[in-house]
Amino acid sequence: MNGGATSQTPKVYGWCPGALRPMMSGDGLVVRVRAPLGKFSVAQARGVARLSQDFGNGLLDISARANLQMRGIREDAHEELIEGLRGLGLIDPDPEAEARRNVLLTPFWSAGDDTHSIAMELSTALTASADLALPGKFGFAADCDSAPVLQDTAADIRIERNGEALLLRADGADTGMPVTRESAVPEALALARWFLEQGGAPEGRGRMHRLIARRGPPPAHTAPMTKAGFRAKPGAVPAGTLAALEFGQMPAATLAQLADHGDIRLTPWRALLVEGAAGLPPLPGLILDATDPRLQVVACTGAPGCLQALSTTRDLARDLAPHVPAGTKLHISGCTKGCACPGTAPLTLTATAKDEFSLIRHGTAADLPLKTRLSADALRAAPELLKEGS
Repeated sequence: MNGGATSQTPKVYGWCPGALRPMMSGDGLVVRVRAPLGKFSVAQARGVARLSQDFGNGLLDISARANLQMRGIREDAHEELIEGLRGLGLIDPDPEAEARRNVLLTPFWSAGDDTHSIAMELSTALTASADLALPGKFGFAADCDSAPVLQDTAADIRIERNGEALLLRADGADTGMPVTRESAVPEALALARWFLEQGGAPEGRGRMHRLIARRGPPPAHTAPMTKAGFRAKPGAVPAGTLAALEFGQMPAATLAQLADHGDIRLTPWRALLVEGAAGLPPLPGLILDATDPRLQVVACTGAPGCLQALSTTRDLARDLAPHVPAGTKLHISGCTKGCACPGTAPLTLTATAKDEFSLIRHGTAADLPLKTRLSADALRAAPELLKEGS
């Protein structure tokens, strides 16, 4: 349901920015870098930080698909930026290949394991599949460790651990097809072609879960899926140390300083995994305490950084974070698109004007609100408003 409370309808692009195909925002170009295997070497991390400072505003975002976004890039500097990224080995052959190579993998992989091997083969195959005209937001997930950790992360085609076996699964389906390490990539590409043949992308747009809701999974996908719950927390992990980012953003200088401690893996939880690090120093933008209340709040860029946003978001998010009930998530969105949290959340505040919000419970940013015209000042003065109607 649409709440109908906004004073303007946000523009829906239907595609995500890349490096070769950036998107204009309120603070300049957004250039999204898809790091191969979701990892920056020490040299790459330092190089990206330097380029962000030289050609942008020095702010970096981590997206919900574990990509890095360079913000505030000057239009006249884009070509020089691309040359810098190409020198770091971070540029695809062309924009189409860049869009197809949309592969997310669990950040807990080890060299040569199923996740690592399948993700490498899949990335190479997608880059070469020039005839595969998938929608711009269509993505794949390789999640083959001892238990899947990406089931709550957006992906259209999943290759995931299912007990002792691997399962190829269409997003939105509770069943899939058993595959082996050798057959996983060919079958994943076949499933992508099935999606297109079944009319999953009319006019070049569409997602797998919507197709599955209409017609169900392919006939061969009959093996039941094992549901696995996972919640990422800052702290020590077997591969190193996981550091969350405040609302998914950090200064470029923080990335450069983190590189002093090891190679860096990007995660879909708006966090970074620093390989081999036994601990990390407190740096701007980092959240190292698993009990930090900001971890319960998701907030988009907001105004003025986003052209679609009707209000600032993150200052309010910082102020309300300590008042969010334990175990609850608060989503603060600058418009009804809800980019930072496309799914439902227990609590959502959607901007409808400058410093004015609607409150939605158990819905998306576009759903019918419980309360409207809540000012940011009123919410700060009476944060108990968040609990009304619970």
